[in-house]
Amino acid sequence: HPVALGTNTDPYQRAEGRYSLMPGIIDALADSGTPFSILTKGSLLRRDLDRLVEANKRVPVDLAMSIAVYDDELQQSVEPGTPTTKARLATVTAVREHGLDCGVFLMPIIPYLTDTKAHLDEALRQAKEAGATSVLYSALHLKPGVKEWFYLWLGREHPELLPQYRQMYGRGTYAPKEYRGWLAGRIKPLIRAYGLERGEEDPATGGVRSSALGMLRNDEGERQSVGSAVRATAGARATAAERATTGAEAPDAASIVSASLTGLGVQPTLF
Repeated sequence: HPVALGTNTDPYQRAEGRYSLMPGIIDALADSGTPFSILTKGSLLRRDLDRLVEANKRVPVDLAMSIAVYDDELQQSVEPGTPTTKARLATVTAVREHGLDCGVFLMPIIPYLTDTKAHLDEALRQAKEAGATSVLYSALHLKPGVKEWFYLWLGREHPELLPQYRQMYGRGTYAPKEYRGWLAGRIKPLIRAYGLERGEEDPATGGVRSSALGMLRNDEGERQSVGSAVRATAGARATAAERATTGAEAPDAASIVSASLTGLGVQPTLF
């Protein structure tokens, strides 16, 4: 089975520069014949490109950069301490110069801030110029813990948007289906125009499978993994049965972890 690195925790955080764990991980995966993928915001990926080229001769290797915001001031405000958009795009170019494909994860798209046609067009133009071979996207979703942190940031930086966000997200996690459909209608033609579509239909789900990270996109443009789609369906049924029996709300592990991170002063990820 393939191994996906970076779908929950970035493998190229600053600590990786000190401890250099990834070279050994890459070698171990290649030695065992295990296909793998890497999703990262970290420009430190460039350090391991020669090793990744060699690994790709033995097993399938998929690489993608997470680049959500293409306005420098907004990017540093919402993602403080992370590599700049310019540095990440340069990493995409470096990957391509080594002969490997590199997708871009344009996520999360932040309602009222990065969902304008001008911003999306500029994002896709820059991704294309950097050499990206595909783009996946999804709208912002706000899990418990993350939502509280994001609302604090929004209230400080863009207080005029708080009413719209409270109306959109309410007590839920995901943007309304109507918004996701609207967003898909806006961005899909741009992705096609820039030639950044890639993937094949998955017969089990009807979604579009990207070769980057084994992800699926549904008709509304939400990004999800095959496994999570299956687990979500089964989990929803189990949770509904549990609530019907006990009348209790099952605890959300994400809320516990996110709240703990917030208490430690660590910024929860938005996606």
